[in-house]
Amino acid sequence: MTNGKLTRRKILAATGAALPVGLAGCSSNSSDDSTDDSSDSGGGETATESSGSSSQTRLNVGQALEPTRFDPILQFSNPDALVGNRVFSKLYTYTEGTDTTTDVAASEPEITRNNTRYVIPLREDVTFHNGDQLTAEDVTYSFTAPIEEETPLAGIFSVIDSATAVDEYTVQFDLNNPFAMFDDLLTHQIVPKAVREDDPEAFNTEQPIGSGPFRFVDWEQNSYVNLERWDDYWGEPQPNVSEVRFVPITESTTRVTELNTGNQDLIETIPPRLWTTVEEMQDASIESVESIGYFYVAFNLNEGPTTDIRVREAIDYSFSMDDAVERFIEPSGLRQYSPMPGPINEDWGFPVEQWQDIPNDKDIEQAQQLFSEAGVPSDWNCKIIVPPDDNRENIGVSIANGIQEAGYDANVQRLDWGTMLSQAYTGNADDYNIYVLGWVRYPDPDDFMFNLFHMDAAGANQGVYYENEEVMEQISQARSSIDRAERKELYTNAITTILEDKVHLPAFNYKNAYGARSRVHDFNVHPVSPINPRISGASGNLSLQD
Repeated sequence: MTNGKLTRRKILAATGAALPVGLAGCSSNSSDDSTDDSSDSGGGETATESSGSSSQTRLNVGQALEPTRFDPILQFSNPDALVGNRVFSKLYTYTEGTDTTTDVAASEPEITRNNTRYVIPLREDVTFHNGDQLTAEDVTYSFTAPIEEETPLAGIFSVIDSATAVDEYTVQFDLNNPFAMFDDLLTHQIVPKAVREDDPEAFNTEQPIGSGPFRFVDWEQNSYVNLERWDDYWGEPQPNVSEVRFVPITESTTRVTELNTGNQDLIETIPPRLWTTVEEMQDASIESVESIGYFYVAFNLNEGPTTDIRVREAIDYSFSMDDAVERFIEPSGLRQYSPMPGPINEDWGFPVEQWQDIPNDKDIEQAQQLFSEAGVPSDWNCKIIVPPDDNRENIGVSIANGIQEAGYDANVQRLDWGTMLSQAYTGNADDYNIYVLGWVRYPDPDDFMFNLFHMDAAGANQGVYYENEEVMEQISQARSSIDRAERKELYTNAITTILEDKVHLPAFNYKNAYGARSRVHDFNVHPVSPINPRISGASGNLSLQD
């Protein structure tokens, strides 16, 4: 270890492990552009009195979606985590890429017992915003409360058998089994046990208290979240900006207008149709990097005609995903050919060129022949469901148009998020034959492979109901292996089979893209979505200059 840095490869050598994304992970994506016009929240004057670390400067950030809760024990979405990652500290945080480095932890963990015991020393100078010392008890509570309270994070943390405060500043995690992705779980935000237990509701909505560089001030629903620099922050460097205001602006055109007028210094997500508009602004630019995300077309393998691989092949022949992505997603995103995002492909050296040859080129005659061979009735109407997102709806319409061109009916139904996420996992052909969703979370292959394809994952592998014992075994072995080369081979074989079986049709990945005013300096975008916007820290310290 050098300078306290905990590298992914070093962990792999010891444990086989390669957020949440704070935790930012669910089937929606912060890089997704919501087109719901119900909120036209804007405004917020630009506050600048002087520049420099001691200045009174406010950074205004236009969010694509509204945060709804701030308690890290309950968090499961990017809008919440984008605020929370400024307020709360973690044991470890991400460097420029997907390696981790110390935050509250004093050094890398000591790993023993066949990679199932992690002993982590803590810094002894960390305090919460109320002045209380951060101790091992706060850390163990932060990791076990999601399990005990059965919050949305319970599944991912259930690998922890016990979390023990060995002493005031030493934490011990014992796992049920070796878990390749555990170093990513150690980026979870830490809460003060006593404060949260005293009033959980207030902690969630009125006064979340952390130990990060910014202190929560207030929140007005559908209007703003205000943070201020905590001048007693224990870490280095101190932020250059004194305040941060997050404003939910769900309508993309309004968000871009607010950037252009200078009411917002940063805006989150640039939709494809407005990308050039932002690029051509005189006093703004786009900062972007490919995200840790995956957006896909999934088939119902439980009921209906799509249980037949010939039907899935026919649908793949009926339209061109390349053309759909080029038309509707670029330049805000890019074509994806496997469940692995580009940053993971690059880090692991997966055979992307091999996987690019698996999708079918559009061939309506071949599609018609396969539909006929599968005995699909002439009156079949393919039901495609999509979330409230124009980009994914356009992908669904492209598929429907291809199926109709091949001689069958197809309709696209746009659902609100709650209905979408419940209906897409039933396995009922009356609910869906195809859905279009995405996955955004940790920068490790296991997070995508296990949650999306393993039969033990929630919702029968997210509603596809894919059964292949060999693939399930490969995924299981890879998540507990301590050998990176072995994991790579297992994932390569599993992904190749999944692509050949047409369980999913990989579609695209978004870029984490921010529009930034020219007064914003030293702003860099991270591939792990909720790490953004990176306002302060060792990897960059944003400043405002007029």
